[in-house]
Amino acid sequence: MGGKHEKIRIEAFGSPDSTKMARATKRRRKNRGMPPPATFDIDTLPGSSNLTALEAAAVIRRTPGALEQWRRDPNHPLKWRYVDGRPLYRVDAVRDYLARCDKATKPSQPHNARGDGRATRP
Repeated sequence: MGGKHEKIRIEAFGSPDSTKMARATKRRRKNRGMPPPATFDIDTLPGSSNLTALEAAAVIRRTPGALEQWRRDPNHPLKWRYVDGRPLYRVDAVRDYLARCDKATKPSQPHNARGDGRATRP
């Protein structure tokens, strides 16, 4: 092979310095993971206080993406409102949601258990 083609291949792969992107051109991505537990006690906050989506997610132990999906459903039990284009959650609404979740939690049963106490037949 000629030297001309070899030089083009090397430039196509780039030099070691060209693999680094400038910080300003990198696309910043959202952290979609679970936020750390809340550093505050929700029971000590006044009910009229507002929480950001990240703070609400930390309190109820869900990802911010889950709250984003829930906001698409206007009938979701966790209520929010938009202030200056940002979703905010009242502390009262978060407490009510957590209380409803505690009541809705049923004790787990084996997969084959019946309500009348008899086991299912194979």
